[in-house]
Order: sequence, then C-alpha cells, then structure tokens
Amino acid sequence: MLANTMAVTELRVSYLTNSLAYCKTWSSTYQSHILSLQKSKSRIMYHKLSINNSTALNDKLTPLQTDDKTKSLDEVKRRSKEALLNSSDPIVTMKMIDSIQGLGIGHHLKDEINVQLGRICDWDASKDLFATSLQFRLLRHNGWSTCSDVFRKFLDKSGNFKESLNRDIKGMLSLYEASYLGTKDEEVLKKAMEFSKARLNDLRPYLSPEVSRNIGQALSLPKHLRMARLEARNYMEEYSKSSNQIPALLELAKLDSDMIQSLHQRELAEICRWWKDLGLIDKLTFARDRPTECFLWTVGIFPEPCYSNCRIELTKTICILDVIDDIFDSYGTLDELVLFTNAIKRWDLDAIEQLPEYMKICYMVLYNTTNEIAYRIQKEHGLTAVSYLKRTWMDMFDAYLEEAKWFNSRYVPSFKAYLDNGAISVGSCMAMMHATFLIGDIKEPISMMKSYPRLFICCGEILRLWDDLGTSTEEKERGDNASSIDCLMGENNILDENEGRKHIRLQIRNLWQELNGLAMTKTIPLSIVNASLNMARTAQVIYQHGDDKSTFTVDDSVQKLIFTS
Repeated sequence: MLANTMAVTELRVSYLTNSLAYCKTWSSTYQSHILSLQKSKSRIMYHKLSINNSTALNDKLTPLQTDDKTKSLDEVKRRSKEALLNSSDPIVTMKMIDSIQGLGIGHHLKDEINVQLGRICDWDASKDLFATSLQFRLLRHNGWSTCSDVFRKFLDKSGNFKESLNRDIKGMLSLYEASYLGTKDEEVLKKAMEFSKARLNDLRPYLSPEVSRNIGQALSLPKHLRMARLEARNYMEEYSKSSNQIPALLELAKLDSDMIQSLHQRELAEICRWWKDLGLIDKLTFARDRPTECFLWTVGIFPEPCYSNCRIELTKTICILDVIDDIFDSYGTLDELVLFTNAIKRWDLDAIEQLPEYMKICYMVLYNTTNEIAYRIQKEHGLTAVSYLKRTWMDMFDAYLEEAKWFNSRYVPSFKAYLDNGAISVGSCMAMMHATFLIGDIKEPISMMKSYPRLFICCGEILRLWDDLGTSTEEKERGDNASSIDCLMGENNILDENEGRKHIRLQIRNLWQELNGLAMTKTIPLSIVNASLNMARTAQVIYQHGDDKSTFTVDDSVQKLIFTS
C-alpha cells in the first residue's frame, strides 16, 4: 500500500511539475443547476451503472504506469516549440496554434503561443475571410485585444454579409466559429452567426462527406463551447488522419493524453476512497452515489493537469451537494428543511441538536469537509476562506428552501424570479467560490467577494437553463417544480413546448454573449475567468443529450475521458 501511494505521488508530482510554471504565471495575468449529472428531483430516477457506483470504480482503473513517457515528453516538447517558433507564414502559424489548442497541449507551449500571437496581432489578413476570422478567434480566445470591426470589410452597402462569400466554404466555417466569441454589443458578429449558420446549413448537402461532417459538428457544438479535454480526445483522432499534421504535435498530444488520463484515474481513485470512507451513502441510502460524474464536472472546469488538488477538493463539495439536493428534492419535509436551513445559517455544531438523524449526519459531513478545504487553502495559499465558503452554502440552502416552498404551495414564479434563484441553487456560485480560493490567484478576496461577480451568476444562469433543457421532461412527468421552460411559456402564452425550448436556447446564446464580454474585463484573474467559461461549457456537455438524443451521453464522456485508452 505504501509503495503504491508513493508511486501515485511520484506520478502526480513529476507530471504536475512540467505544467506548474504555466499555471503560476496566471496569478498576475489579467485579461481583457445542480452540479450533478441527471437532474436531482428524484431518488428513484437515476440508474446506478457500475461506472457510477463508488464500490465498483477501482476495478475499472488501469494500473499505474511509470514508464519512460515523462522522459520523452521534454524531447517532444522541444521539437514542438521549435516547429511553432520557426513558423513564419501567418496563416500556417495560426493553423498550428489552433491545432495545438485543439489537441489540448497549449499548456506546454503557452509562451511560444504568445510570442507568435504577438507577431500576428497586427498582421493584415486583407480580404481573406478564413484568415481574418481565425486571427480574430485566436486572439480573442487567448485574451488579446480585438475589434469586431475587422469584419465590416465583408459587408455590402446594405450592411449585410456579401452573398459572394458563399463560395468560400472554409472562410464561412471560420467566420461561424469566430462569431461565437462575440459580445452582446457586437452586432456585426451577431449578423455573422446568423449568416454563416444559414449558408452552411444550405450548402451541406452539396459538399463532400468529410467537409459536410466537419460542418455538422461545428453547427452542433462550435469550438468555443466545447469542453477542453473531451475536444482534445476527439480532435486527436481527427488530427492523426490529417495529411498536414505535424508529427511532433501529434506525438506530444498522445503522450499528454495518456499522462493526463492516468493522472485523472489516480485522482478519481483518491476521491472514491474518500467517498467510501465517508460512509454517507451507507447512512443515507436515498442519496446519489455518483463520484465519477461529479469528477467529470471538475475535469471540465479545470482541464489543466496542474489543478489536480482543485479537481479533488471541488469534487468533494459536488458529491455533498448532490446529497443535500436529494434531501431537499425528495426526502425532507418542509418543516425539516426549514430547520436544516436555519442550522446551516448558524454554522455551529450545537445547531444540529433539533435536526433529524439523517440531517445531522449530512450537516457534520458538510461542516467538516468545508473546514478541511478552508484549512488546505490557508496552508497552501495563505487565504482565509472559511467565511466565504460558509456564505456560499448558506445562500445555497436559502435558494433550495425557496424552491421547496414553491413546490409545496404549487407556486409558479416569474421567469426572472426563477432564474435569479436558480442561478444560486444550481450550485455555480458555490463551485466558483470554492474554485477561486482553491486556485489561489486572488490577493484581495474581500473586495471581490462582497457580492458574487456577475461572471459567476451568468455562468450559473447558463447552467440552470441547460439543466432544465436536459431534465425537464422527466421532471414534468413526476410532477416536480415548474422549470424555466414552463415559466417562460406561461409568461409569453407559448403553447408549444418545442417553441419554448427554442426561446430558452436563445436565452442561453444571449447569456454567452454577455459571458464573453465579462471574460474580456480585467477585474478578475484569467484563471478564474477560464474556470467560469469552462463551467458553462461543461454544462452543455452534461445536459445536451437530455435535449438532443443524437449527442453523447454523460456515460459516453466519462468512458472516453477516463477509461478508454
């Protein structure tokens, strides 16, 4: 056991060392529903697949491999850096950067990417739609100053995109991808999205199968909205078949993917041991036992390998959050929930005396785990976090209790009231507050955290709406609370649910435009901005299958990321 523990530690230390410098540079860099998998309204609805049951997970973990991969990594990184830095053609360079970031190896080449972006930031792509769009997307994605006016040269006298652009398929697809980084004030990018999406849909039947497939994937989920690690696995398969591949990049991607997967397996084993030793599910048999799915959230939020401890600690909070959600949604009476909320707001062990036994157990687990995480943050970053972490849980309980009161009185709130409350009850602010302190990049948390940043609320609203799109059908059949779809349909006299869903998707698109704008501000560290964007991206991956059965399921994503070699 000791030898295995040491081997795990050696692997994590050896691999994290390679990327630690990259993460630490973020501390001074500033750039311009429930976190569960299937909605939490019933203790009966979820199915405990072997992959989700913590007692079965260790059987699925591959043996730890400590071979020569770490030695060859430095050599492949050297060759990859040389290939990037030696590139002098702007379009070739941009394609290379796009491939590097698509393969998920950007954390190895961050400095080199910034050097090349500095070279191309003022390059004039002239009338080349493909190059202009790619340049804009790469610069904005990486936090460089950009202006959407660069696309006005492609407009006609009426202010619309020129129909002659239809002949440039690559350019249209590049424009489409760039449009998803637009803000709510950038009308030209809104027009770009509508124009390119409509024309690409029209042209697909007349294109080659490969080109049509690539366009279909983009229309289903544009690059800006994709979960980083899942995209890396998918793109690596595509890149390996490309005739223009750079061997060093592909080799680095394969090594990186294997090492990150092994790291994730070790992290998951640690989480499952903690979850099993906690014994919470043994005592509260009605609650969900899904540590693997909770871990998937944190892989989405923290894709970089150096955030190993962040993934582990945040997964713990999400596991506990699921149990609390089950108590509020399917087990506790309203009177018990009021007692539970009042006890949490006291944050004092003496407050548990009047609680039912099952709530006492959950209270103790939440209290102890939160204090343990706060201690770790204090030790590692010198930040006193406990008061902020407590507050997020108190806010969560207030939001849960509000929804419980709605349910008991059969009250249907306004869409705004529902979303305001749902952005908190969905867990995003709780998760992002924990993530902020676990990352440790903030120096003055008091000024930033007096109220939740709009960045946290906005990604919470996206998460809440995706949750409803993915789970409202089952909830409606069980007679649960009205969802955002119901609230919106009632307010706007919409009778067709498909039409209501269409409006919710439009709301999500508008929120993403706001989120893009918030991400360009310089008031929050880039590491926290990226974590917020990644949470919104992960929400779509988690819930989209419930809204569109043609997409991957959660189990598909878990298998591909963690267990499939």
